[in-house]
Amino acid sequence: MELQNNGNSSLTKELYDNYTAILKEELVPAMGCTEPIAIAYAAAKARAILGEMPQKMHVSCSGNIIKNVKGVIVPNSGNQKGIEAAAILGAVGGDETKELEVIAGATDEARAKTKKLVKENFCDVSLAENVPNLFIEVEAEADGHKSTVRIENHHTDITLIKLDEKIIFENASHEDKKISKTSNAKRNLMTLRGILEYANELNVDDVKEIFDRQIQSNSKISQEGLDNKWGARVGKTVLENWGSDVRSRACARAAAGSDARMSGCPMPVIINSGSGNQGITVTLPVVEYANEWHLSREKLYRALAVSNLVSIYIKHYIGSLSAFCGAVSAASGAGAAITYMAGGDYESVGATITNTLANVGGIVCDGAKPSCAAKIASSVHAALLAHYMSMSDKEFRGGEGFVEDDVEKTIKNMGYIGKIGMKETDKEILNVMIDKIDVDSCL
Repeated sequence: MELQNNGNSSLTKELYDNYTAILKEELVPAMGCTEPIAIAYAAAKARAILGEMPQKMHVSCSGNIIKNVKGVIVPNSGNQKGIEAAAILGAVGGDETKELEVIAGATDEARAKTKKLVKENFCDVSLAENVPNLFIEVEAEADGHKSTVRIENHHTDITLIKLDEKIIFENASHEDKKISKTSNAKRNLMTLRGILEYANELNVDDVKEIFDRQIQSNSKISQEGLDNKWGARVGKTVLENWGSDVRSRACARAAAGSDARMSGCPMPVIINSGSGNQGITVTLPVVEYANEWHLSREKLYRALAVSNLVSIYIKHYIGSLSAFCGAVSAASGAGAAITYMAGGDYESVGATITNTLANVGGIVCDGAKPSCAAKIASSVHAALLAHYMSMSDKEFRGGEGFVEDDVEKTIKNMGYIGKIGMKETDKEILNVMIDKIDVDSCL
């Protein structure tokens, strides 16, 4: 395409294509919480490689995977929880060709068989040490043969497939790239200024299909969360007690999608940064404000480009899984997009991001579960406060905590804190969750 810029833009065709490729890679459908789904995917793949139903399975996971699967219902499982249920359902009723929708077609028979095999200790689980934060390895055994499937760093990135001792596929993990093994897009080329230039110069036909799908899917699960009794009904509680203005609706719609998703609703969502909760959070507040302000569909597409890419940009420095709550980065993206829709420039959008991170950057991730909906509501609320502050020239200043005068540096500081600074926090959260330590004796 021919880029139509104003002469001041630094956006080349290469950068434009890179941002488009990132959106197409990231905004894909997933059914339920992505961590149990990734386990189900690996197990379904292991069964396919083995060529028959396993007689025994073993799953080895990183602490972050264990943390994110422990408290969430495996979708389409009949309200079952846990790594064992996810892996067995993937092997019994999964279709590995559907990747993050691997168990969308699971039947009543598959669910019943999964419950039976869980009780029979068909699958055992162990903690993998000294591995990437996102690490899953499934071993499936039958009739003296064993298949092995390993996933690292990204939910569908298989890095090893073995049948017995024969390596069928091997691809080195490249965590530093923050991209899929099949990706040609480069996250390290992202900047906030580049994201805004991309949004301004966007040919909406390049992204219309993926954004329409994101709006439709994520709006449907949000409505499901409002209409029915999923989780703790955080979204419904917001609307019933905070009123129904656009600010409350923005918080409630995002929270309601998580209410349903974290409690096993099988409806698919379009994810962001490998997370359905983050995909919901970058979408619904932006849609609510676009509707409230009667903006055109084209303006909404441009704003969703900002929202999605800002979230991906922040998470690029943190990694797929950590002790940093991804609702914060997603809400920062949503707030940035709302400021963009309101006519905010680079400085205003940057101030919204800074104000959000300075406020709720310390929310920790203690796994996927119903309370994620409340963290989303709190993060979106903080992003809206940040938006209204920035639009009236109010901003937290450089030197205040980890905040810098340059928003790009503030984002990198948050990334360092989330990836490096919170490593020990992440370990201790897991220790508490799996009762590995006696908390009373430490206090």
